[in-house]
Formats: sequence, structure tokens, C-alpha cells
Amino acid sequence: MSVTLIGLVAAACTTLAFLPQAIKTWRTRSTGDLSLPMFLLMTFGVALWMIYGLVLRDWPLIIGNGFTLLLSGSILYCKLRYR
Repeated sequence: MSVTLIGLVAAACTTLAFLPQAIKTWRTRSTGDLSLPMFLLMTFGVALWMIYGLVLRDWPLIIGNGFTLLLSGSILYCKLRYR
């Protein structure tokens, strides 16, 4: 098993972990129970990981964090919009 494959599987797992919350948030427009500081830090951290992956040209980091950034960012957007 290659290191890249391990990275891709890890990226898929961590990205998919955000999907249920994103779907629930989009459907219900309810974000009262979500922590704003957590999603601010998480989205910022994921953006930094993606930049790090871009600098290293590491595709598992770029792909995984790109999708995670979209999901986390959309949840953060909903949190700010539907307070």
C-alpha cells in the first residue's frame, strides 16, 4: 500500500465526516447548536492545510482539504447567516 493511498483514504474519511452536518445544516437552516469559534478555527485551519498541500504539491492534502473547506465553509456561512 502506498503512502499516497493512505493519504487519500485519510482525506476521504475526514472530508466525509463533515457531510452529515453540512446536509443537516442545509436542510434545516438551523445552526444554533453549532459553535461559531469552532467553525471559524476549523475553516481557517483547513484553508491553511490546503495551502500547505499546494506548496508541497501533495494531492491528498489538496483534494481532501479542498472538499473539506467547501463543506466547512458552507456550514460557517450558514452559521453566520441563520443565527
